[in-house]
Amino acid sequence: MLKKTHPELNKRSSHYRKQSPFKGSNRQIRGKVLKILTAESVLLESTLSKKLQLSIDKMRPILQQLEREGFIKRDGNKISI
Repeated sequence: MLKKTHPELNKRSSHYRKQSPFKGSNRQIRGKVLKILTAESVLLESTLSKKLQLSIDKMRPILQQLEREGFIKRDGNKISI
């Protein structure tokens, strides 16, 4: 009922934040990396880059973040979960 009478109540909240688009975002790339690694277990950085169709320069910061958070392990150019 409230939504019908006041359609944008959430936007009035001081805590309201619009989430950035998902397509092409780092969040989407992180999800793809984890999905590929769960299926393949160990991959070279270059192979992962080709599978994602993403440059290694764009992918490296994402991999570093995943490693800091404990999601992946890196041993030279080898990446695993």
